[in-house]
Amino acid sequence: MLILNKTARHFFKPSKRKVYELLRSFNFHPGPQFLHKLVLGIETSCDDTAAAVVDDTGNVLGEAIHSQTEVHLKTGGIIPPVAQQLHRENIQRIVQEALSASRISPSELSAIATTIKPGLALSLGVGLSFSLQLVSQLKKPFIPIHHMEAHALTIRLTNKVEFPFLVLLISGGHCLLALVQGVSDFLLLGKSLDIAPGDMLDKVARRLSLVKHPDCSSMSGGKAIEHLAKQGNRLHFDITAPMQRTKNCNFSFSGLQHNVNKIITQKEKEEGIEKGQILSSAADIAAAVQHTTACHIAKRTHRAILFCKQRHLLPENNAALVVSGGVASNLYIRKALEIVTDATQCTLLCPPPRLCTDNGIMIAWNGIERLRAGLGILHDVEGIRYEPKCPLGVDISEEVGEAAIKVPRLKMKI
Repeated sequence: MLILNKTARHFFKPSKRKVYELLRSFNFHPGPQFLHKLVLGIETSCDDTAAAVVDDTGNVLGEAIHSQTEVHLKTGGIIPPVAQQLHRENIQRIVQEALSASRISPSELSAIATTIKPGLALSLGVGLSFSLQLVSQLKKPFIPIHHMEAHALTIRLTNKVEFPFLVLLISGGHCLLALVQGVSDFLLLGKSLDIAPGDMLDKVARRLSLVKHPDCSSMSGGKAIEHLAKQGNRLHFDITAPMQRTKNCNFSFSGLQHNVNKIITQKEKEEGIEKGQILSSAADIAAAVQHTTACHIAKRTHRAILFCKQRHLLPENNAALVVSGGVASNLYIRKALEIVTDATQCTLLCPPPRLCTDNGIMIAWNGIERLRAGLGILHDVEGIRYEPKCPLGVDISEEVGEAAIKVPRLKMKI
């Protein structure tokens, strides 16, 4: 039985007919036609409905994705029941497209992997329920996936990266630093104490009304800030980076957002315009907030590298910093992190931009990693539940804070 607390009444249970229709559209073979293991990955943790089939050599055989960005841009943010409904409407089609593109029969799958934590409760419920119906019909093993684990391991699909390595996950819903010691072996060094950087940038973009800007009308908030910042001068505004006196690896972005909101309000008064109109200084504000965000992320990451090297948790030579999540596609923030990795003799690695944002490929690949390691493969799914909030690994952030490592000042010439 699925235990869903307050959201139980919203849980989506697809009709068996829908799953049956999906399976009927394929020609079943009597036995496996592939020598490699094949995993179907399903992702519905937030506002993207995605699916992919990946084999154990890292080949992506088929993928499909439905983005809800356009809808949520119009509403000024993600409304969970709207996201849930869009997942319901698209999940069957997306899974069918991924399987069709892979040119395999569902009977040839080795397992089905699905994001069950963390994320929006209503969105997670759609993916989990559909997957359980599929697992039941196909009699295949089920692999529950932690969304952040999947982001962290994506780099091993695209690059030859051995454990251990440091990972920085930055997105619209998450911000954390962790040491990855194995497929499901993480040490959490630091996390955001309030909101995620992508969420903060989205809110600043909304406050600047960038959706009304001719250059940014079809962009997400973070993309709009990055685009507009190229035209601005960050030196026109002095925005202090958060947590400068705290010597740990945690992050904070809500105070930064509050300070930027105050600047915007003041500039609106100076320019004599109403809230909702475009400021003449919008590009300068975008440049300043992006630079401050990049410096804050870079400094905390710098301390994490120094801590790991001091404790011999990372190799002395060829240590890797992996940066993933939607905000990792911001090239300005990447350049700030390059300055840090150059100073600490580390290698900066990022998955391709399309694999930084939520996708089915990373879920399927995480399933492959777990299948290889024999970790978390369920043949009985009774009692499986989704978890909207779920930490990653063992939290040693207090130990990092107690080390109180002083970070050398770096010139952030980006």
